[in-house]
Amino acid sequence: MKIRILSYNIHRAIGLDRRFAPERIIEILQAHNADIVLLQEVDEGAPRSNELNLAKELADALHYPHYALGHNVTLRKGWYGNATLSRFPIIHERNIDLTVGIRKRRGCQHTTLDLRNDPENPLPLDVFNLHLGLSARERQKQAGILLRSEEYQLLDLHTPCLVGGDFNDWRSLLRALFIEALFFKCATDEKDQSGKPKAIKTFPSFSPKGGLDRLYYRGDDFNLLSIKRCHYKISKVASDHLAIIADFEVY
Repeated sequence: MKIRILSYNIHRAIGLDRRFAPERIIEILQAHNADIVLLQEVDEGAPRSNELNLAKELADALHYPHYALGHNVTLRKGWYGNATLSRFPIIHERNIDLTVGIRKRRGCQHTTLDLRNDPENPLPLDVFNLHLGLSARERQKQAGILLRSEEYQLLDLHTPCLVGGDFNDWRSLLRALFIEALFFKCATDEKDQSGKPKAIKTFPSFSPKGGLDRLYYRGDDFNLLSIKRCHYKISKVASDHLAIIADFEVY
């Protein structure tokens, strides 16, 4: 089975021109036609986004039968957080609080998807959709919170698992943890001229300098086929990040 996974910090669908324009996000998502979509900075009930439930609006517009939204930040009116849209049933979901001390609230939305859509004989994929903090020490602590969560602790090395989203990890300081200690592979690595891995650059969208948006994957019979970032002209203004798109094969 081949599946496409997309991760995208949509900046509340407010573009670099300061316009709230969810139709641009819809156009980008529609063009890539992913089976599973990991979104960060998704509003619900906030005046700046017309008090819409953006996750539901996007899911309905793009005909995703399943979605989940986790609230990370409470606004004066409304919330925002991470959302996962899926063509596959969501059989479990919970928002894991990754907030460190008095810093800005952050979270990771965990969903378990049934790729086979068969309750009697499911093919589970565990997806962790996160948005980490701005300081390196904060991100290290947040990774620790995630790894101690019940959802992660219940997994073994053989279970197909994906950790993706906006890592804010400019210097790839978490890369060794995921790859060397936790036995993940990084889908969003590419090789530089010397053959060393470097992250695909996704931020800022109009002239990318940093690889903030990452996908790490692990598990038996879960293999990466291809990886790319969005190159559509509209994506340079639709958000301050670019989407990343990965094709996998699951046996």
